[in-house]
Amino acid sequence: MKNFVVKTIANAGALAVAVWLLDKITLTGDSTGKKIGTLVLVALIFGLVNFLVKPIVKLFSLPLLILTLGLFTLVVNALMLLLTSWLADKVDLSFHVDGFWTAVLGGLIISIVSWALNLALPDGD
Repeated sequence: MKNFVVKTIANAGALAVAVWLLDKITLTGDSTGKKIGTLVLVALIFGLVNFLVKPIVKLFSLPLLILTLGLFTLVVNALMLLLTSWLADKVDLSFHVDGFWTAVLGGLIISIVSWALNLALPDGD
C-alpha cells in the first residue's frame, strides 16, 4: 500500500512538471487545492492505465519495440498519456493533452521525472 502511495505521488509530481513545462498540456482549476486534487486523480488514472493497458499494448507492439531497439516505447508512453487525457475528460477532470507530439514530449518528461522521484522517495523496501 505504501508503495502505491509513493508511486501515485511520483506520478502526480511528474505530471505537474509536464503541465508546467508544456503549454499544450493543461490543468485548470479555480484554486491551487482543486488543481492538486485534480492532479492526484489524474495520477491515479495514469497509474491504472499504465498498470492495466500498457502491458497489453507493449505485448502487441513487441515486434516494433525490438525493431526500433525500444524507441517505440516513446510512442507507447504517448498513447498512454493521450488515453489518460481522454479518460480524465470522460470523468470531468480538467486535464488535457493537445496532440500526439505533445504527448510524446510529455511522456518523455513524465518518465524522466517519475524515475527521479521514485529514486528520491522512500518505497518501504
